[in-house]
Amino acid sequence: MRSTDVLTDAFDRVRDAVHPAVNGLSRDELTYRPDDESNPIAWLVWHLTRIQDDHVSALSGRPQVWVANGWVERFGLPLPVDDTGYGHDADAVSSVVADAALLLGYFEDVHAATVAYLATIDDDDLDRVIDRHWDPPVTAGVRLVSVIADDLQHVGQAAYVRGIVQRR
Repeated sequence: MRSTDVLTDAFDRVRDAVHPAVNGLSRDELTYRPDDESNPIAWLVWHLTRIQDDHVSALSGRPQVWVANGWVERFGLPLPVDDTGYGHDADAVSSVVADAALLLGYFEDVHAATVAYLATIDDDDLDRVIDRHWDPPVTAGVRLVSVIADDLQHVGQAAYVRGIVQRR
């Protein structure tokens, strides 16, 4: 098994968790917040997808799916085009409203772009240093593992909120 096969499997596992966290929920359920400072499922899935899109597009040198494939217009959010959700306050979080089909459509498009990118690289590409501001410097492989870790944390949060939604 190649390193990129392991990374592809990890991104597939994120996908396997995103769908059950979102499927079958209404827009109101997707935007439910246990309290005013909590992140709803819609924001969590949008954010993890935006971060993956942003980071993988930077690694691959291709435009973000968000812009290139028209998702920014379909979502119509009152946020800057390059916004990924990083550092959002409660008001910005509440501005991310979407239905399940839109969230999953964007996620699937980003997932496909991620898997396509992984199919084009090898271990030498994963060793490429992409950020020298850290000690040790960040490689493409480390960045991808970081995205996977972030995705899994956020989809786990989304699944937790779904459990709360379903027990209300």
